[in-house]
Amino acid sequence: MDYDEAQGYVVLSTLCMPLLAALIILFIPGSKKMAIRYVSLIAATAMLGLSIYIFTAYQVAGAGIQMELQWPWVENVGFLGEDGITLHLGVDGISALLVLLNGIVSFAATIVSWKIDFRPKDFFILFWVLVGGVYGTFFSFDLFFWFFFYELAVVPLYLLIGVWGSTRKEYGAMKLTLMLVGGSVLIWIGIFAVFHEANIGTFSLPALYEAAENGAFSTNFQRTFFPFFVVGCGVLAALWPFHTWSPDGHMSAPTAVSMVHAGVLMKLGAFGIIRLGIQLLPEGAAFWMPGLMVLGVIGAVYGATAALTQRDFKLISGYSSVSHMGYVIMGLATMNDVGVTGAVLQMFSHGVMTALVFLLIGALYDQAHTRDLKDYGGIAKIMPAWVVFYTVAGLANVGLPGLSGFTAEFHIFVGTFHSYPLFGGLAIFAAALAAGYMLRMFSIVFFGPTNPRWADLKDLRPLEAMGAVTLLAAIVLMGVWWAPFTDRVAATVTHLPGVIGIA
Repeated sequence: MDYDEAQGYVVLSTLCMPLLAALIILFIPGSKKMAIRYVSLIAATAMLGLSIYIFTAYQVAGAGIQMELQWPWVENVGFLGEDGITLHLGVDGISALLVLLNGIVSFAATIVSWKIDFRPKDFFILFWVLVGGVYGTFFSFDLFFWFFFYELAVVPLYLLIGVWGSTRKEYGAMKLTLMLVGGSVLIWIGIFAVFHEANIGTFSLPALYEAAENGAFSTNFQRTFFPFFVVGCGVLAALWPFHTWSPDGHMSAPTAVSMVHAGVLMKLGAFGIIRLGIQLLPEGAAFWMPGLMVLGVIGAVYGATAALTQRDFKLISGYSSVSHMGYVIMGLATMNDVGVTGAVLQMFSHGVMTALVFLLIGALYDQAHTRDLKDYGGIAKIMPAWVVFYTVAGLANVGLPGLSGFTAEFHIFVGTFHSYPLFGGLAIFAAALAAGYMLRMFSIVFFGPTNPRWADLKDLRPLEAMGAVTLLAAIVLMGVWWAPFTDRVAATVTHLPGVIGIA
């Protein structure tokens, strides 16, 4: 086995780890709760280590697909050619960063889930299937398997929210599922349109990319089917006006699911816009990107404005996620290397930041059983560690230099001002609104007279603190040491079709 093949098996091992954990837990009696938790912790730790290795081992100089592994599945059958459908795994600079994001958030979410006492066996089986689907989506370079893993990541959400959620959990789960299924139908139509139009008998993404470069897709075809991918994937990315499932889903989901949902799953949608939209249909992207920029700006401003009016912790974070995913859409819509790089960096930054926020909200809600801001006051005197973590997450949210939010938003703003100066100004306005809703929340909850009702609240438990430290480390590392993140992403972004360089 040579080095490249060995690297491919690292990717395969990372993909199989959560699915293997789900399989092992399937055979553990439900009464053995500690065994289920330890299997999950071991799997999460292994995935974190493998994800860090994949990110650090990615060679920036190579810029293309690395750590590849290909296993043919269906070939030479009917309409399928020799390459047909293949389990083609690998990473580029974009997916390497998002794989790292999944490893970090999944590890923190597993630690937080240690306290789940109601049917933990069923919870962790569904949770690991979801995580496996996320890894598969980031690793897949076959269009058929890309969609398979994309759906595998989304389907468990219904049960995870509907069974282990809170407040209007049935409503939130059903609304989320119906809207995401609607988006998936559009993606599926786009996939078969591309497969038929290319007429090369394969779902291999590299082969389809090559066919696109050779003119297999006419300009009219690209302009017609690019919206199928953008809207289909954009539903999961909280693209305005298809975002309405997101705040309800966040509000209803249990803590760990909120962390993975907001931290990782929403990024699958933006990732799909890159993989299926920009890379397959660059002329369609160039035609539709001004309209996508408008939707991104509306999402960024609307989400921040809506967050200003909320009283529920999770709704504030839910609408904040809509706003920050609006930044991601804006970065992609610039179609220049700085803006698109910023969009991918924002996926990572928002992922770890919002996962930390939902971890902290869950830690407070587990004791207080209320998320209404008006019920609190003076929490800084009772839960100082909790307040410190939340403050750092909030400052990352508003783009404070030295934290990950600044790294990402700086690139997005530069790219947007270069291509669309007016919208760049609106993006700055949305950032100012973000500062408004975070400072409003800080003033109501952290300071002022202490509500005697919360005199017995305990600060972060050791496991919660461990998860919070993991996420905080990622926020600070990206904020103070840009190079490992920007270099890997930019090496791939600069080679995307239709993406221009900023001189």
